[in-house]
Amino acid sequence: MEEKSTLATIVFTPSGIRGQVKKGTTILEAAQTLSVDLNSICGARGRCSKCQVEPTFGKFEKLNIHSKKESVSDRNETELIYRNKFHLNEERRLGCQTRILGDLLVDVPQNSQIHKQIIKKETNLRDFTLNTSVKAFYVEVSEPQLDSLESDFERLSNSLKNDWNIQEVTCSVNVLRGLQETLRKGNWEITVLLYYKENAAPEIVDIHAGYSEIQAFGLAIDLGSTSIAATLCDLNSGKIVDSMGLMNPQIRYGEDVMSRVSYCMMEEKGLATLNNSVVEGLNDLIRKITAKNQIKSDRVFETVFVANPIMHHLLLGIDPKELGQAPFPLVFSDSLNIKSRDIGLILNPESYVYTIPCIGGHVGADAASVLIAEQPQKLKDKTTLLIDIGTNAEILLTKGEEVFACSCPTGPALEGAQISAGQRAAPGAIERVRIDPITKEPRFKVIGCEQWSDSKDFLKNVSRVGVTGICGSGIIEAVAEMRLAGLLDANGLIGSEAQTGSNRCVSSERTNSYLLYDNRKISLSITNMDIRAIQLAKAALHASFRILLEKSEFNRIDNILLAGAFGSQISPEHALIIGLVPDAKVSQIVAGGNSAGAGAIIALLDTSSRKEISSLIKKVHKVETAVEPRFQKHFVEGSSFPNESSTHPELFKFKDLPNVNFNQKRQRRHR
Repeated sequence: MEEKSTLATIVFTPSGIRGQVKKGTTILEAAQTLSVDLNSICGARGRCSKCQVEPTFGKFEKLNIHSKKESVSDRNETELIYRNKFHLNEERRLGCQTRILGDLLVDVPQNSQIHKQIIKKETNLRDFTLNTSVKAFYVEVSEPQLDSLESDFERLSNSLKNDWNIQEVTCSVNVLRGLQETLRKGNWEITVLLYYKENAAPEIVDIHAGYSEIQAFGLAIDLGSTSIAATLCDLNSGKIVDSMGLMNPQIRYGEDVMSRVSYCMMEEKGLATLNNSVVEGLNDLIRKITAKNQIKSDRVFETVFVANPIMHHLLLGIDPKELGQAPFPLVFSDSLNIKSRDIGLILNPESYVYTIPCIGGHVGADAASVLIAEQPQKLKDKTTLLIDIGTNAEILLTKGEEVFACSCPTGPALEGAQISAGQRAAPGAIERVRIDPITKEPRFKVIGCEQWSDSKDFLKNVSRVGVTGICGSGIIEAVAEMRLAGLLDANGLIGSEAQTGSNRCVSSERTNSYLLYDNRKISLSITNMDIRAIQLAKAALHASFRILLEKSEFNRIDNILLAGAFGSQISPEHALIIGLVPDAKVSQIVAGGNSAGAGAIIALLDTSSRKEISSLIKKVHKVETAVEPRFQKHFVEGSSFPNESSTHPELFKFKDLPNVNFNQKRQRRHR
């Protein structure tokens, strides 16, 4: 038993971990003994400066400790070099060089923590802990001897075991090819980058001579049917470097996933064509985002993918034809950890791809990723409805860890496609619409221009981007505003000029359209075919909501979260008016941004989230709406735009919808 005079009490903040260590122990050794989160790459050799700490002095009654300046050793030569050359703060010390001489209180700054808390105030990401799959380690390897049979790799493995307690490592032949030259170039000092994956020994994916701050980046990619969004992250710091997107090049072979399944079945080389198309698009996106940020693509060591089941299969070159017919089985639904070169990505040859697991059927990794990002399962007493709206909508109904999930085809109309004046959300697209209920005159806002169209400076300021079309959020607001202004009835019919009193309602063959904007270059109208496309999408959503509520037997919905790049732009009020979401208070509806993409970023930067989601999705109750007998009944009910206060009490508390009917045949029958 140690004498008290030879021991010192040390308390680490902010963790509050405390313990007793021998006097003369370094702060880093104490941290490692007590399992305190203090970083180090160089193995306590004073090379990396990752273990910076701040000793705090004074009497701390609550902690029952008196921390004195004499409780730490003086700065040694290594610390003085760091202080002068690298501007080490006056208050900070290197944990590997500073010895504990008495009772001591030590603060571990956030940037010195291995699993630092990442607070993303500038994005829609929740806070999480940085815990990536790649980690760098510096070691000094013994030189080969004539009387030893140990290979260079064996001696490197032994150094990692002795210095870092890494019991076993693997590497590819490609890494082995450069190992001997790198060791000798570094005079037997080497920094290795290890990739950790579940249930396997860590793998050496990069080697550098001497001590090196190895650059390591990762990509989080939301592979959607219509668009692909990539986020580049620094795996060492957790910093989001940049985001970039492009249209999915597969769209030329089919606008929705089922048309792509048909293409695979009908065309002899359909699968290969779609696979090559998306891989080429991904490589083009990778080249652009890395070049823009002056990063070599071989510095990317992991890519996390989130996708719906059919996009997941097409990315991997797997025939999705079975997903085109009941019972809609996936080839493989769990997460995958494969080399990026196996699917043709032009990155570091040793880099990995991780795919977030799919839930099953047509409920994919995008739905699982929403659970990672939003964590509704942590709200034990609240029922949450999450709707990730895209060409295919994923819907989750949760109460604690009880999760019901389904998907439904909404078509590309909600993203601006299949709309007569539709376009994607880009500069020049109308994104906001208001219609005066008295004059029936519209005003709108365009992406890329701050002013509304009724502003005196609008024409001058909009000239840079023009007015080119209407995007998804714009069409939703236009339809809702038309309903509020009495231009559109509950059945989805646009009235004529005589019926509405507006000369903007123009006869178009057997139906009418509403003229939203007109100048010499372009004329933008909302047609009855456009209304029909929105009706079909929202009816499918309505039927899916109802079926999930019936299956779950939940008696209420406390929160509604609109996810997806499109969902984040929808006005909750306008979504309620057209019945895009269930009846609720406006305050209960929240736009969550691209939650699937956010989940991919979190999975990239915090590997613990991968274990959580793999466990959670095994408990999910998957509902296949396509084979539900009541789907058609609910679909028909949901095709009308709400006009009954009894079925939409919350909506009618703050809005009065005009009771108009533009079906002339029906009107004559009522006479």
